[in-house]
Amino acid sequence: MSSSDDGGYVHDPSAFDDDGSRDDGADEPLHPDAVDREFDWRGWVLVGVIVFAFIISPAAIMLWPPGVNYLLALIILPLFPAVLLAVTAVWATTRP
Repeated sequence: MSSSDDGGYVHDPSAFDDDGSRDDGADEPLHPDAVDREFDWRGWVLVGVIVFAFIISPAAIMLWPPGVNYLLALIILPLFPAVLLAVTAVWATTRP
């Protein structure tokens, strides 16, 4: 067996600190309290989507004419605000 890296684990002592913890070269993650986060335009977009998903969309579904296809009115139509709310919530809360 050779000492070269053949795709398996190879111990590298220089990859560890003096205290035994792994030193991967990455900076320590910031604590959420240390980051300056404000309720900016992303928050207002999220509030607008919440109003749309919880007030406007259900009102539109209730006022939808009864002659419309059941699958469209009660299954597919509520799906769009739910997906829009999920995507917007993830977008608004993840910041670079």
